[in-house]
Amino acid sequence: MSLNKNILYCLFLFLFFAVACKDNFDLPVQPLDDYTKVYMPQAVNNPKSYVLKISDSLQEIVYSASCGGQDYPAADINVAFSVSNELVDSFNNANHTNYLIMPEKSYELTTPAATILHGTLSTGPLKILVKTAGAGAISFMKDYLLPVTIRNASEKINAKLATTFYKVRAEPDINDYPIFDRTNWKIIDFSSQEASGEGPDNGRAEFALDNRSDTYWHTQWQGGSPGPPHFLTIDMGDSKTLHGLSFLDRQADGGGKPKEVTLQVSTDNSSWQDAGSFSLANVKDLQIQFLTIFRDARYLKVIVNESYNGSYTHLAELNAF
Repeated sequence: MSLNKNILYCLFLFLFFAVACKDNFDLPVQPLDDYTKVYMPQAVNNPKSYVLKISDSLQEIVYSASCGGQDYPAADINVAFSVSNELVDSFNNANHTNYLIMPEKSYELTTPAATILHGTLSTGPLKILVKTAGAGAISFMKDYLLPVTIRNASEKINAKLATTFYKVRAEPDINDYPIFDRTNWKIIDFSSQEASGEGPDNGRAEFALDNRSDTYWHTQWQGGSPGPPHFLTIDMGDSKTLHGLSFLDRQADGGGKPKEVTLQVSTDNSSWQDAGSFSLANVKDLQIQFLTIFRDARYLKVIVNESYNGSYTHLAELNAF
């Protein structure tokens, strides 16, 4: 038995070294030209997301082209880029998204034609300049899609990586918008309040403006329980440019936290404009909501159209900025 094992072992070693020493292998044909192609590195992870600041200065997005292959290019490669907005619809359909096309005057490709110099593998970083404020700018708090494509090149193009989809969104920085002083704020109207059922120092509308998280406005429940919509109307004392609201709800578990909220604004307490709609989370944390269009206003009407797990609602603190 031992002799047979030795014979098998020697046969195995012979076959192993015979294969290892084989000079020729039958491999599929792999033309080098198939790997010498121009592509956009950013297209590897589509879409490429950018969140930009709201600023009078133009915001920057980076794009580029590279060349893949065994060696460095022996000659310059000329590359031309363009924006392919016709691809936005097909991207949305394929990915069940609803991204917007960026306004024509909101962006600029700084280098629509570039060169990959011989002896290098890339054009280097190029810039898309995006306008986030002023005439022609993108609207903030909205998602846009900007497809940038290698339109043509003096070398073969990798069609699968020829287009980078840039998902672009502009968001304000809360640090740029301080909370308004509420010293002169007054509640001038409300849908209902719990005047006694929450105790002598709780439940009434005024407690949404008292700088305390342990007190709150609660809609009526004792002797009647009116359903939504619920609202508070506030006079801020003078006109301001309103950028958004912050909500801090009652610091207790249970139903009643605002879920769907709308805001109306006015400069005269007579003519009102819709200024925004917010979907709030069912949490006790501070929730900050920016308006999609900043508004001049003196009067605010905050309307709770739906609450979590209840027809009533409550709110500990309401601020604006």
